[in-house]
Amino acid sequence: MPAVDKLLLEEALQDSPQTRSLLSVFEEDAGTLTDYTNQLLQAMQRVYGAQNEMCLATQQLSKQLLAYEKQNFALGKGDEEVISTLHYFSKVMDELNGLHTELAKQLADTMVLPVIRFREKDLTEVSTLKDLFGLASNEHDLSMAKYSRLPKKKENERVKTEVGKEVASARRKQHLSSLQYYCALNALQYRKRMAMMEPLIGFAHGQINFFKRGAEMFSKSMDGFLSSVTGMVQSIQVELEAEADKMRVSQQELLSVDESVYTPDSDVATPQINRNLIQKAGYLNLRNKTGLVTTTWERLYFFTQGGNLMCQPRGAVAGGLIQDLDNCSVMAVDCEDRRYCFQISTPSGKPGIILQAESRKEYEEWICAVNNISRQIYLTDNPEVIGTCLHSTASQNMKNSDTENDKTVPQAAGSPPDTEELIAPGTPIQFDIVLPASEFLDQNRGSRRTNPFGESEDASFPEAEDSLLQQMFIVRFLGSMAVKTDHTTEVIYEAMRQVLAARAIHNIFRMTESHLMVTSQTLRLIDPQTQVSRACFELTSVTQFAAHQENKRLVGFVIRVPESTGEESLSTYIFESNSEGEKICYAINLGKEIIEVQKDPEALAQLMLSVPLTNDGKYVLLNDQSDGTGGSPGDSRGAESEA
Repeated sequence: MPAVDKLLLEEALQDSPQTRSLLSVFEEDAGTLTDYTNQLLQAMQRVYGAQNEMCLATQQLSKQLLAYEKQNFALGKGDEEVISTLHYFSKVMDELNGLHTELAKQLADTMVLPVIRFREKDLTEVSTLKDLFGLASNEHDLSMAKYSRLPKKKENERVKTEVGKEVASARRKQHLSSLQYYCALNALQYRKRMAMMEPLIGFAHGQINFFKRGAEMFSKSMDGFLSSVTGMVQSIQVELEAEADKMRVSQQELLSVDESVYTPDSDVATPQINRNLIQKAGYLNLRNKTGLVTTTWERLYFFTQGGNLMCQPRGAVAGGLIQDLDNCSVMAVDCEDRRYCFQISTPSGKPGIILQAESRKEYEEWICAVNNISRQIYLTDNPEVIGTCLHSTASQNMKNSDTENDKTVPQAAGSPPDTEELIAPGTPIQFDIVLPASEFLDQNRGSRRTNPFGESEDASFPEAEDSLLQQMFIVRFLGSMAVKTDHTTEVIYEAMRQVLAARAIHNIFRMTESHLMVTSQTLRLIDPQTQVSRACFELTSVTQFAAHQENKRLVGFVIRVPESTGEESLSTYIFESNSEGEKICYAINLGKEIIEVQKDPEALAQLMLSVPLTNDGKYVLLNDQSDGTGGSPGDSRGAESEA
């Protein structure tokens, strides 16, 4: 017997759009079967009632049997034997056309009644379960919408618990109704075959038994065929009973799961998070702006496909593209009164969509998956292995660094201080202190621009023209963190190690590129596209600066900033430069020397003699190379760049 299409009971709880789409196919098949059954029953009733027109009725039945092939069932797999059987019966109907005048009682018992039972019992059961499933789904959607609107305030824990129980109850109710509905639809695929054949077998036996001439005429040719069809129906019945037992066992196993399966965010304390995902699917809440300040949230099914984020509403045949994830960035956001929100931004830094996950586990796995996809790991031959290796390598680097520090010989007098003396454990790291260029322009339309640090200025930088030193470098910001001391350069090296390790562990590879202008007064970060100042530090506040001893492109400096409380805070800023970090350190050192010698005219004169000047009276860095980092970006003058 050919295999029968079935709905997987394991997908009932997930209730994904793919499952709903497959369910709609089964529902379409059941609707088509209902229509066909009604037509078949009308034809059989006509055979039963129209004794005087039996010849015409059997002709109509013969035609109706042939029409089964043209019904275009959505699930037509395995119907070939049914179609061939109906074709044969149609031929028999034509041959027995003149012998069906006294079959009223037998036709009522063996032909009409089984179809009525099939329609009133099986098809009505499927229709009733469909309505119950729809009500349970609506109730679950309402409870999830109520759960998604829960506030983050701790005093509402009782409300959160009640709503969580309500969600679990609605989800269990939907799961139970969907399992029953799926089982009925699966069983219908078997019963529809029997329902087509049983009345015809009874009809054929009635013909043979009632008409001796018919028995003499067709018994020899019909016995074998009817035995074959009866055997096929019995085999379907056996298969249905075995499948029904199997579905009952599966249903009991699926319903015997722990209650935490139905409770959202049940493992919020210690979730098992897979950080190596290169594809992800599930329901998320999408924020939509409905006005200048008003927003709405819509629960949709999202999934990743290649490097794209797709969205598929219920009832849709396929998903639609929402955002290209290649080279994008994702970060957690504090969104109104909702938890577990994150934002996906475009490669240019423009803010994109804001989504809300159902639980902490889903929230962190979505962020990790989007980060992995943005790095295009999915295009490699073994993406899962590469993703695992990247996370393992980052973790191992952290462990190796800690092990090396543990194995160091006890420090003697004058040796570098311990890590805890430099940076407090658990100090947060800021990976992006500047706004993207597009967002910065949107916030600073007008005659004056305001940078993120509260400084208002024009597009030009007046101190650059009055400064004796002016040097430009192309840098990328890696991170910043608070430190405890600025008495040694070891604090910069330790900050570099922690920033790079944190970026590797958390899959943060997006960096903001800026132009670092060093003058004899300030250190200024400039947006390369708009030439707008992103950040500005007084050179006198720079208390330490150093380049990495091995990676020559890494450079950092410590800033001492007075606080409103009267104390001072220390922060280390780490950058990656297109040129050697020593050049930036040399420029900063030269700027600080200029500040000192400007107080002493004689010392200033000696410095002017020791360092070459350009025609406009600015210092030239002796160690500058023609790598495009001096002067303006892309300048090819090399050692003649202004400093």
